[in-house]
Amino acid sequence: MSPSTLTSPPRRSTPRRTSPARKRAAVRRRNRLLAGAVVVAIVVAVLVSLPLVQKTVNEFSLPLTNADVIRQQAAQKHLDPALIAGVIYAETKFDPRSSAAGALGLMQVMPQTAAFLAHRSGATTFTTADLSTPAVNIAYGSYYLRYLLNEYHGNTTLALAAYNGGESNVDRWIAGARAQGHSLTVADIPFPETRAYVTRVLSAERRYRQKYAAELYG
Repeated sequence: MSPSTLTSPPRRSTPRRTSPARKRAAVRRRNRLLAGAVVVAIVVAVLVSLPLVQKTVNEFSLPLTNADVIRQQAAQKHLDPALIAGVIYAETKFDPRSSAAGALGLMQVMPQTAAFLAHRSGATTFTTADLSTPAVNIAYGSYYLRYLLNEYHGNTTLALAAYNGGESNVDRWIAGARAQGHSLTVADIPFPETRAYVTRVLSAERRYRQKYAAELYG
């Protein structure tokens, strides 16, 4: 066979070189795509976790436990559940503990007050240790709150002042205000602690009503 009849091997095509400008443009496009994907992932993560984050914030700034017990006691004692929650918030922020004065549990009920309420309600099995149980504590605290509201003809400010400062003090303040020709208001309460307490409960009551409507009224 003559050399002229031999088949020549195919020529390899010379690869086209990508210019530096094109490389940089490709890198920029890839980076933009990656950045977009990261943003989408972050947005999705935020949307998924938002309810949990909001719940955590609520629990940290305005905690709520034993909502079922609060609803039950509110119904039995004809109280606003948010008011009970507001008292608990002002007393212990839903972290039950004993006070230096001997008050116990979520609503900081004094043992002698609980004994008085137990006698008044006809209960015969009350013991001081019972106040450490949230359900029992809320029951006695709510009973006392109802008792004070009845004593002060439904005036929440006076009832809360008595819950913190004692009935005898409130009675004396009322008499002093009447002697001056007006009704007792929060600003008239001479005890700074009691004045701040009433304000704190009323503020918390409004916040609980707004933030935990489903839990407290559902």
